[in-house]
Amino acid sequence: MSTNAVHAQNGDRLPPIKYTEYKLKNGLRVIMHQDKSTPIVGVNVWYHVGSKNETAGRTGFAHLFEHLMFQGSKNYDSDYLKVVDELGASTLNGSTNADRTNYYEVVPSNQLETALFLEADRMGNLLDAMTQEKLDNQRDVVKNERRQNYDNQPYGTAGEKIAEIMYPQAHPYSWTTIGSLGDLTAASQDDVKAFFRQFYVPNNASLVIAGDFDPKTAKKWVEKYFGPIKKGNAITRPNPALPKLDGVIRKEYEDSVQLPRTYLVWHTVPLGHKDEAALDILSSILSNGRGSRLQNSLVYDKQLVQDVNAGHPTREIGGAFHITATARPNKTLSEVEQEINIEIERIKREPPTADEVSRALNRLESQAIFGLQTVGGKADQMNSNATFYNKPDNFQAELDEYRKVTPADVQRVANAYLIANHLVMNFVPRKTKVASQMSSAANTATTKAGKKREIKQDYSKNLPKSGPDPKFTLPAMEKQKLSNGLEVWLVRQTELPIVSMNMVFKSGGTADPNGKSGLASFTSSLLNSGTRSRSAIDISNQLADIGAGLNAGSGWDSANVSMQTLTKNLDKALDIYSDVIVNATFPEKEFDTFRSRALNGLRQRKDNANAIASVAYSTLLYGRNHPYGNSPGGDEASVKSFKQSEIENFYRTYYRPNNAVLIVSGDTTMNALKPKLEKAF
Repeated sequence: MSTNAVHAQNGDRLPPIKYTEYKLKNGLRVIMHQDKSTPIVGVNVWYHVGSKNETAGRTGFAHLFEHLMFQGSKNYDSDYLKVVDELGASTLNGSTNADRTNYYEVVPSNQLETALFLEADRMGNLLDAMTQEKLDNQRDVVKNERRQNYDNQPYGTAGEKIAEIMYPQAHPYSWTTIGSLGDLTAASQDDVKAFFRQFYVPNNASLVIAGDFDPKTAKKWVEKYFGPIKKGNAITRPNPALPKLDGVIRKEYEDSVQLPRTYLVWHTVPLGHKDEAALDILSSILSNGRGSRLQNSLVYDKQLVQDVNAGHPTREIGGAFHITATARPNKTLSEVEQEINIEIERIKREPPTADEVSRALNRLESQAIFGLQTVGGKADQMNSNATFYNKPDNFQAELDEYRKVTPADVQRVANAYLIANHLVMNFVPRKTKVASQMSSAANTATTKAGKKREIKQDYSKNLPKSGPDPKFTLPAMEKQKLSNGLEVWLVRQTELPIVSMNMVFKSGGTADPNGKSGLASFTSSLLNSGTRSRSAIDISNQLADIGAGLNAGSGWDSANVSMQTLTKNLDKALDIYSDVIVNATFPEKEFDTFRSRALNGLRQRKDNANAIASVAYSTLLYGRNHPYGNSPGGDEASVKSFKQSEIENFYRTYYRPNNAVLIVSGDTTMNALKPKLEKAF
């Protein structure tokens, strides 16, 4: 699914995002969006290059440059992460996928010039500061990243194997972004520089500036720093024919995992295809939410799987429909595959209901609007639209495509694309244990910084001077207390039609009784499993009907229940939200199912080195008898011992208005909100 897929409930239109755009003489596309709500500004650069622009034998270059771009350039040959962090950046990173590479930071508005200077210098002058030491350093970092995140991660090589099987050799999608260790080892400095000169040029990039800035001044800075960069040669983009599989391909691999997992994959359509929207909605109907078809059947009714997910990731020159399911102990992957196919055949025979389609669409609409709450989020989505659709404000056009989807369309694409020609790939536990492939060198952290190099020159003198400190006044906070003692805080924000609520209870894992670690976490996780008037499926479906989200969780010191909704749906969302908090019943069947899944999850944790280290760290630091010495999620012994009555007792004891604070932000007023809260709580 593309990141901007949306549907407007009741025909509503998305909030408009105003912007201006122009091009420099060297071809750099510049997009500006003002948002003066907070004195921060996002700088977001997209290069239209990803792993698909590499060639066989020269893979991993785009991702390698994601790291090299943080190692310093001609006029600031120092630690890029450090200098931008010192500017006061709240967000700073880069990422690479098959189709694009992006770099982004959000800084105080008086640091915009410096951020533009640094981005321009690494676009125009990175190679002037390139050294063999930097290349070797970051090549080792990427190799370690591969070892940690692929070779020594449970199911970590699945994506790589899927790419190799689904696409013919030398196809641009037949390798993953990380590339191969052999290709990275063989790459010379000349090879790497040639790749940069071809793709990291202004006419293959777009710059979005979003936030609190003066457009005239920003335009001068863009011209000053980006204008002199030389235009690159025209780029020929790969456009191979869509591949096809010949029948069912079955593969099985052993891995260091506790539970077997199956992957079903079909070829579909590229980004922007007329069937993309219907396939996205099909994936949501199958697995999004407690009431979705695969979740309800495989996880809860038949209890065959620990988890199941369907997705439809589309890319520029091809897409795929994925269904992934992890079997429970003593269940076979053949049983799981059979039940998945039953659900697929059911939707092929009979179209989904109008309600199912509506829920999927409403989720997509809300997700799109929720993603516009930050300047960084807006900048990235506008750059995505500019790169792939040539239209920064493509939100509404894409929304309209999703609004056209009917139940018959969903049935049609299921029959057209979920066909016999597909991949079934299974990962199963190893019959014998093998030693970790991690070398001692690979145990170092895989950050973009890499090994610290000695920097003798002071490059700070090259940086533009900071502007005057921006004036900032925190938004007004209103405080009220309900008649039952519940404290309510409201921060009003009217830019988007969204209301967010978070009820924080002052009791988390530290309130767990002795020998019952994880009880607080278990209680919060089961809140939406049923109330006096709603089943778990009712809760899930009714939230989906209005595109609202509800989450509950617990840490060491507190538990929280959060909800986010569009303002127009506040009354309906609040009714569900308060019901979950006030009237939870913890049905026995839901309790048993969740405990079984929790125990399986704890067993799976044994496959994850980071999870093991986290638990060991807490135990060593605080001691096993200290509340902080145990994982908030508990351990196998404690979770096995939980009784439904203990959950109910914990809930009655701690989920009380005099032990909670409700934080509300968004498009509402205290005068309008307080009567609703009095009624709800």
